[in-house]
Amino acid sequence: MLSEELKEKFKYFFEKRGHKLVPSSSLIPDDETVLLTSAGMQQFVPFLSGEKDVKQKFGSIHLVSIQKCFRSADIEEIGDDTHHTFFEMFGNWSIGENKEGYFKQGAVDSALDFFVNEIGLPLEKLYVTVFKGNKDIPADSESMSIWLKKGISQERISEFGEEDNFWGPTATTGPCGPCSEIHYDRGEKYGCKMGCGPNCDKCKRFVELWNLVFMEYNKNEDGSFTKLPQRNVDTGIGFERLLALLQDKDSAYETDLFMPVIKSMEKSISYEENKRAFRIIADHLRGAVFLITDGVVPGKKEEGYILRRIIRRAIRFRKEILLNSFDDPLQEIIKKYSQWYPEINKDKIFSIINKEEESFQKTLREGIEKLNKISKDASSDELGKQLFFIYQSYGFPLDMSLEEIGITDTKDIREAFNKEFKKHQQVSRKGSEEKFGGLRKGAEGKEVMFHTATHLLHQALRNVLGDEVRQMGSDINKDRLRFDFSYGEKMTKKQIEDVENIVNQNIDEGIDVVKEEMNYQQAVNLGALAFFKDVYPDTVTVYSVGNFSKEVCGGPHVSNTSELGKFKILKEESSSAGVRRIKATLY
Repeated sequence: MLSEELKEKFKYFFEKRGHKLVPSSSLIPDDETVLLTSAGMQQFVPFLSGEKDVKQKFGSIHLVSIQKCFRSADIEEIGDDTHHTFFEMFGNWSIGENKEGYFKQGAVDSALDFFVNEIGLPLEKLYVTVFKGNKDIPADSESMSIWLKKGISQERISEFGEEDNFWGPTATTGPCGPCSEIHYDRGEKYGCKMGCGPNCDKCKRFVELWNLVFMEYNKNEDGSFTKLPQRNVDTGIGFERLLALLQDKDSAYETDLFMPVIKSMEKSISYEENKRAFRIIADHLRGAVFLITDGVVPGKKEEGYILRRIIRRAIRFRKEILLNSFDDPLQEIIKKYSQWYPEINKDKIFSIINKEEESFQKTLREGIEKLNKISKDASSDELGKQLFFIYQSYGFPLDMSLEEIGITDTKDIREAFNKEFKKHQQVSRKGSEEKFGGLRKGAEGKEVMFHTATHLLHQALRNVLGDEVRQMGSDINKDRLRFDFSYGEKMTKKQIEDVENIVNQNIDEGIDVVKEEMNYQQAVNLGALAFFKDVYPDTVTVYSVGNFSKEVCGGPHVSNTSELGKFKILKEESSSAGVRRIKATLY
């Protein structure tokens, strides 16, 4: 079964059972407590918790989606049979259940129907795990009983604790609950012959395919659990893993998702001769395509750092397979995924990756010279300091530096590196409080006016260029404002005029600027823009310009937009790879 067919089967299966198809959300989540979207349920958190009405938003409590996800915690494992940075998650939900809900019985019925009757997996090959309970939450005897009635024999059902059969929350607090997982037995040739079962850590015989989460609890800040005001079903299937099983492959890298990409790179060295390098490049380029599509640009912090890391890591492994450029594999990735994600912009992707490669090559030689001067016999603390200097100066991720000079990564080196990183963050934060959170004490009236104008400019840019626009920096003095934002192309004359007109329209309307103090998460939930989340305390100030603009900001601002006069863009130019800069004034 090809990847396209499997996707269509999954979507249609649940749509014909009354589920509303919800498009994938961005890899940049609305939840500011997490960096990237790593699970299908993240866009539904406000509905799972009961904070928002799911039926009012989607017209149904039953939903289905194929969600883009990204996880970087296991980046060192990329290249084996199972790990990916970017992946897609199949999911179906029953949120805020009442008489329309189907909870555990319905979730099990649908899962078995899809696996056995829709895509032809043998029932006798399916094994199940359930939650055995703990001091806070009882064992899931209900799920156990349902599986037995559906024909899963007792010997094919196992009980596990929190680590394996309790899901969530995605952050430190939030909706969560016991889960029941479906595993597939690939047979004795894949591992243990006696006494083996799901979650075996000695072999690859059992493959976890579908996780059915029965979300009834909320985890609190103190670690305790309370019942949610509603019940939810949240399920997830790893698309790549299921596809590999259906195509009888040991790894998704051998399926139709990756093989065209891998074949395009087979020049002087074959895939069989160097699987790990081929897989790392294919995975990282795919991840880069989707991060860039969702507005991320390479940088030194947060998601920008992750993008830079995977691009540069792909560059490093490229030399192992004697590949001169990424053009061919990128073409294959874009060709494969554009049919599902038409927002993928080929020119933008090539531009950002090529610019990052140019930047990397310029610093690579000098950085390696510095690395080679580092003594391998230095203490872990000294190595951590020196490697952080290399990272800050040349953009070399820690793992790259360690690999380059042949030093085994250790907990002590990483702790020393992270210690230096935190020092750097503290220094940066002090500067950022002025740069992004407010103005200096004693700021002149014109500077205050410019500050409000940057908020209007920010929203106007998002209106004209799209929500991928994100503030990357700003500077204000008594003569002009400077605003840096994520965007991979030079703005057209018309786009500049449109932005200017939108700002002036809001000025002419004389809109009040309202200041409010609230919890940071509450501000984000209300839609306030807050892209520099590491700067903000728990309680923040939010400035709103009517219904047009809402941002977390330290102020100060004018009380009404009519005080600003006229707004004029003086210049639009490149600031760095994937970042544009506008200089503007008021008169």
